[in-house]
Amino acid sequence: MRPGPGSPPPEPESPATPRPWLRLAVLAVLLAAATVAALTIERPGVPVVRGWLDDAGPLGWTAVVLAVSGALMTPVPRTATSVLLGAAAGFPAGLGVAVLAGWIGGMGGFALGRHLGRDAVARLTGPRLARADRLFRDRGLLAVALARVSPVPFWVVSYAAGLSSIRWLPATLGTVVGVVPGAVLHVGIGASVVSWL
Repeated sequence: MRPGPGSPPPEPESPATPRPWLRLAVLAVLLAAATVAALTIERPGVPVVRGWLDDAGPLGWTAVVLAVSGALMTPVPRTATSVLLGAAAGFPAGLGVAVLAGWIGGMGGFALGRHLGRDAVARLTGPRLARADRLFRDRGLLAVALARVSPVPFWVVSYAAGLSSIRWLPATLGTVVGVVPGAVLHVGIGASVVSWL
């Protein structure tokens, strides 16, 4: 329908902003850098970590939690990290670090996925995956908890949950629930192996 003589001219359509795609590109670069770092940086062994922890005060333990959290946002296997913590710190302390770092690292990956990639993924998929996305949103806690105990790599679950429409609270609770069983098992294995030697 054409505007009449007294009608205001139609508003020009605003061009699509490239910012979602730019943020998605930043996320891709960060993940590529994290993968390179995970594959090239030498991981410390049990004696090295034990030496750090022997001399660590509260700030040292905080640094260990943050370092493990950062590692869990990369392709470093959470199983190996938890076994190392159990062997180096023993069961109670190793479990505390593994659970806390798993929660922080998991939610860190979720936050990056949400802020850097969610808008672009929503535009890319459009209505095609809207039903599946709603299903994840409605059952977010269960989806995240099950994914955390599945064989899917920890960091993949973190970023994928952030790219979906799962809300923050279910993602947080699902991460806490999901990291505990694996942490108990793998930290226990690490602590037990050392006690047998």
